[in-house]
Amino acid sequence: MSSKQLGTNILEAEVTNISRHGIWLFSGQNEYFLSHKDFPWFKDAPIGKILHVQEPTLGHFYWPDLDIDLSLEIIQNPEKYPLQAR
Repeated sequence: MSSKQLGTNILEAEVTNISRHGIWLFSGQNEYFLSHKDFPWFKDAPIGKILHVQEPTLGHFYWPDLDIDLSLEIIQNPEKYPLQAR
């Protein structure tokens, strides 16, 4: 007999620090720095909304209160994705 898993599997991601330069995002065994220069959406956002981050699938981060979706590829290589909100 096998059981079916109920609910949605949300991986653990955490914003570990916020400064005037950017935010630090921890996932798995790695921490990533998201500068306000490359990710300006976080610069003037309320702290509580920045802290509310989800990782619905491995390497995909979502801030539901800010409606921001970022992949690990974008976070690690922001120069390849120059489209930024103004």
